[in-house]
Amino acid sequence: MIAFLLVSFLASVVGAICGIGGGVIIKPVLDFFGLAGVSTISFLSGCTVLSMSCYSVLKSMSSGEKRVDTAIGTPLAFGAALGGIVGKQLFSMIKDSAPNPGLVGGIQSAVLALLTLGTLIGTLYRSRMRARRVRGVLPCAGIGLALGLLSSFLGIGGGPFNLVVLFYFFSMDTKTAAANSLYIILFSQITSLVTTLVTRTVPEFSWPTLLLMVSGGILGGIVGRLCNKRMDEKAVTRLFAGLMVVIICISVFNAKRYFGL
Repeated sequence: MIAFLLVSFLASVVGAICGIGGGVIIKPVLDFFGLAGVSTISFLSGCTVLSMSCYSVLKSMSSGEKRVDTAIGTPLAFGAALGGIVGKQLFSMIKDSAPNPGLVGGIQSAVLALLTLGTLIGTLYRSRMRARRVRGVLPCAGIGLALGLLSSFLGIGGGPFNLVVLFYFFSMDTKTAAANSLYIILFSQITSLVTTLVTRTVPEFSWPTLLLMVSGGILGGIVGRLCNKRMDEKAVTRLFAGLMVVIICISVFNAKRYFGL
């Protein structure tokens, strides 16, 4: 039980600092230790990310911070919400048709490793990339749709992909991208949870474990916000890049184990 609390807390601290939600850490780490089934881990991870992002976004708005660009963030968030529904259905389809649960976990881990590697490369060579300034409701919603689909299918809440997309398509700096990423994650996770409840596909889980992880998520959000204010752009970027390396290594190991390699 303590392991669930520690993982959710530490992941949420880093998630709040970098704007990646924390699910991209929680999911592969819990998979690594085999503490629960694939569906249960995805559900618990999503609830934890929801609690952390909810606290962070509401606290940011109540304190008068202006980092969230609603003209961009809102259509992105609604697109991500729709993508969350599609991703949830895609996960259920693959899970129901798979001969064993391990195959689903292997696919998730392999896709996560590849996308995280791409994210790391994009982050390292960001200065050489020509950033764009996408505007308009439909283009933003389309990008949000892709982000929501990926995050929901992988059970990670949004993760590092949001940041690279916000860097490249909207020319945002690290801290502004982090704030907008959490705003997007909040919408996609609410939709994902509602979809799970409506379709009655909630996996078996322990209520004490859920409460511990949600508490860890909120506490991590509090600590992460404080750390974010004390760190400069370069420090946040270095933390983000280092985290990507760790996630890639864990995801590759998980994929090999699930596939029996």
